[in-house]
Amino acid sequence: MREPNDLSAFWMPFTDNRGFKAHPRMFVAAKDMHYTSASGHQVLDATGGLWCVNAGHSRDSIVKAVQASAATLDFAPTFQLAHPLAFEAASKLSMIMPEGLDRIFFANSGSEAVDSALKIALAYQRARGQGSRTRLIGRERGYHGVGFGGISVGGIVGNRRQFGTLLAGVDHLRHTHDLTRNAFSRGMPAHGAELADDLERIVALHGADTIAAVIVEPVAGSTGVLVPPVGYLRRLREICDRHDILLIFDEVITAFGRVGKATAAERFGVTPDIITMAKGLTNAAVPMGAVAVRREVHDTVIDNAAPGIELFHGYTYSAHPLAATAAIATLDLYREEGLFERAIELEDYWADAVHSLRGTKHVIDCRNVGLIGGIELEPRPGAPTKRAMEIFHRAFDEGLLIRVTGDIIALSPPLILTKAHIDEIFGILAKLIASVD
Repeated sequence: MREPNDLSAFWMPFTDNRGFKAHPRMFVAAKDMHYTSASGHQVLDATGGLWCVNAGHSRDSIVKAVQASAATLDFAPTFQLAHPLAFEAASKLSMIMPEGLDRIFFANSGSEAVDSALKIALAYQRARGQGSRTRLIGRERGYHGVGFGGISVGGIVGNRRQFGTLLAGVDHLRHTHDLTRNAFSRGMPAHGAELADDLERIVALHGADTIAAVIVEPVAGSTGVLVPPVGYLRRLREICDRHDILLIFDEVITAFGRVGKATAAERFGVTPDIITMAKGLTNAAVPMGAVAVRREVHDTVIDNAAPGIELFHGYTYSAHPLAATAAIATLDLYREEGLFERAIELEDYWADAVHSLRGTKHVIDCRNVGLIGGIELEPRPGAPTKRAMEIFHRAFDEGLLIRVTGDIIALSPPLILTKAHIDEIFGILAKLIASVD
């Protein structure tokens, strides 16, 4: 007979299930900057959960709002019906988006937000009489969630190889990672704006009139913190404009203060046509994703549709009442505590700490922007990824939560952290990196 907490029952995502279940590491509580492990020791969160707890854990105002909402309206459909919280959440979100991106479509995750954005792009092209524009362009090393649309435009090989034929009509830009010229860049790398010109190659290959949209992460996160070169995003915007192609920014990781502004679009001064979001939208209290769409794109789809449903797309839980409540409370908290501004205030201190690891054994690059940090390690000969994973496990045991992807340590702490927390994070990391073979 199975025990209620039988570890074999849960097939864990993106996990070495055999390794974890032989040596489980679990959390049982969280508050502000710390988790509590099953053994009772405190673990400093240097990853914001999974890039998502931007305002710190179990914040009272969010918790109380969700509790009250659950007792009042547990669920309401948004197919041909609605509830006021959905409109309030959309309005609040639209107010912090770049000018003109004020039409909001709700999903339940970043993956769903990306697939929604891709479908909206295709629907827009058809609605304006450009039905031949069906091609979608992603980027090598890009991560856009795990839906078939997202992994098709994504460029992380490990996320694609098991799943056979993906979406047809997809191509990929070159990635921007260049250790030869840009290692140890502080903020945006100086070299690489010209890599955006790879879009011209793809246009020449397929024809501009076949391309619906280009999707990129302003800062690529899951592939290992790749910060855009100076001028790269602006050049990509210019090429899209020249060929009448929609530009989508996947901001599931970068939105909500992570780079010091509401969006990376605002931080870098480049406005796309569509932005995808999730994670920090609700401070991870309730799953939610969103797509912010330029008004012209929205209106073209709506105004050119036959009477009735204009976009045949949506989710049972789009704008779920608890998620909408969590989003409203979270957006209010960000504003009241000035957390976006706090990221900017701490950015230099954070950058100094990230780059303090330069010269540490095994470290071949350090990179940063906002309150994001990436430390790239030299792969262990014959055993790539093993060195970083060993540090990940040792860090947990030392009371520090980090994230590793390949041989890269990725850091994205809650925006409520202090300089003392930064000192603690990098003190532990320096010791652990130096201690492994």
